Amino acid sequence: MNIQIFGTKKCNDTKKAERYFKERGIKYQFIDMKEKGMSKGEFTSVAQNNGGLDNMINWDGKDKDLLALIKYIAEEDKLEKVLENQSVLKTPIVRNGKQSSLGYQPDIWKGWS
Repeated sequence: MNIQIFGTKKCNDTKKAERYFKERGIKYQFIDMKEKGMSKGEFTSVAQNNGGLDNMINWDGKDKDLLALIKYIAEEDKLEKVLENQSVLKTPIVRNGKQSSLGYQPDIWKGWS
């Protein structure tokens, strides 16, 4: 397995995901989305696996103005705006090669071994 966990240090679900893999002795790479976000290629791959861009966004997030802008912006501009503001994404985003999940999803991760 080649696990990558995209999240933030303050996110409780991200901490739980790290603990999940640590407890099982599975090596993972943590990517702090505040320092370095996902590349466009990584992002597109995860979006395709998880039902599209809109499913990746945490619509209950704190930045209501930014979320409203993203919601009503032209479709062709939405991807760029989200890539610039990855704080609006559901975390953790856990990748294992071509597979990925959004949020804390131990039931999905069990099937990855």
